[in-house]
Amino acid sequence: MTKTAIRIFLRRLRLRLNAPEDDMRIAQVAPLMESVPPKYYGGTERVVHFLTEALVDLGHDVTLFASGDSVTRADLVPVVRKALRLDPAVADPVPYYLLMLDWLNSRADEFDVLHFHIDAFHFPLFNGRRHRTVTTLHGRQDLPDIGALYRGFPGMPLVSISNHQRTPVPDASFAATIPHGLPKDLLAPTFDPRGGYLAFLGRMSPEKGPLIAIRLARALGLQLRMAAKVDKVDEQYFREVVHPEIACGDDVEFIGEINDRDKARLLGEAQALLFPIAWPEPFGLVMIEAMACATPVLAFRAGSVPEVIKDHVTGRIVDDFDGALRAIPELLALDRRRIRAEFEARFTAERMARDYVDVYRGLARTIGRPALRPRLIVQRPTAAAHVLQSEVHAG
Repeated sequence: MTKTAIRIFLRRLRLRLNAPEDDMRIAQVAPLMESVPPKYYGGTERVVHFLTEALVDLGHDVTLFASGDSVTRADLVPVVRKALRLDPAVADPVPYYLLMLDWLNSRADEFDVLHFHIDAFHFPLFNGRRHRTVTTLHGRQDLPDIGALYRGFPGMPLVSISNHQRTPVPDASFAATIPHGLPKDLLAPTFDPRGGYLAFLGRMSPEKGPLIAIRLARALGLQLRMAAKVDKVDEQYFREVVHPEIACGDDVEFIGEINDRDKARLLGEAQALLFPIAWPEPFGLVMIEAMACATPVLAFRAGSVPEVIKDHVTGRIVDDFDGALRAIPELLALDRRRIRAEFEARFTAERMARDYVDVYRGLARTIGRPALRPRLIVQRPTAAAHVLQSEVHAG
C-alpha cells in the first residue's frame, strides 16, 4: 500500500470513528477550465469550492474531481494537472471531460451521491444511476435546445440556483432551488466606506452592462472602478466598445481580474455596486459578495435579481437608466449593517451546504443507500484514468 493510500485509509478511519451515522460519501465533480477555487474570475468553480469545504465542515466524506492546481480539505482527484484555460497545450477541453467521466464511472459505487457541476456532459453515462446523481445548473436555461435535452433524459435530478432560472424548462426534473452561499468570514464588512466611488465587478460582456455602468457613474459625477474578466469572445467588444469609453476620461479605472483579498477592498470601500445587467442572470454571485461587504447593490430587474436583492433593504431594483439615477440617493443611504445581516441570514455557505444535504438525503430515502464499494480496496484503474494520470504526472 502506498503512502497516499495509507493516508487516505487513516483519514477515512478517523471520519468513520468520529462522524455521525448519517454522514454521506459525496463526489463533487467540478468544471476543468478553472481551478477550484479559481485564481481570479470563475463563479461556478468558486461555488464548488465553497460547497465542498462547507460539506467537509459538516462532517461528510467528500471527494473533489477537479484540476490538479485546486486546493481543498476534501480528497482531491487531480483529473488534469492544471486548469485547462491556463494550459497552452490544450486546444479542446472535451476529451478531458470524457476521460474524467469514464474514470468517475469506474468509481461511482464508492459514493452515496455524485454531484455534477459540468452542465450535461454526464447525462448519457450516468442515466442508469440518475437517482444517485444531482446536477446543479449554473447557466442560463432559455436557449432553444435545452428543453429537448431534459425531455431526452427525464428523471435526472436537477438543482436550480434561482427560481427564475428554471422558468424556461418548468417540466424538467427539479429537486430544489438552492441559492449560492459564501463562507461567512470570507469577505469582511465595511460599515464606514471611504472610497467615494462606485464599483463594477464581473465579465466584460454586453449582457453585464459595463457601458451602462460607465454612463451611470458619469451622470452622477462619481468615480467608477471596474474589475472584470475579458474572455476571448469578448475581446473585440472590450477593445472596440468599452475601452474607448474608459479612455475618454480619468473618472473610470479598469483594474482587470482580482482575487478575493482585492475584491473585499474594492467592494467594501465602494459606495455601491452597479449591476446593470441585460440578460436572464441565473444567480449573480457578485450581488451576495457585495452584501457580505455590507455594500448596497443597484441592479436592473432581470433574471434572479428580485430573488437575491431585497428592494429598499440590500439595494435598489430598477427598470431603466432614469430609474437608476432616481434610486441612487436612497441606495447610498441604506443601512450597511442591515445589508450584512441579510447576507448572514440568507447567503452563507453553511446554509447552502445544509440545503444540498437535504437533497442528497432525499435521494437516499427514495432509493435507499447503495451497498458501497470500499475505497480501501485498490481497484484496477480504467484506461482513461491511466491517460489522465500520465497527463498529470507529465506536468
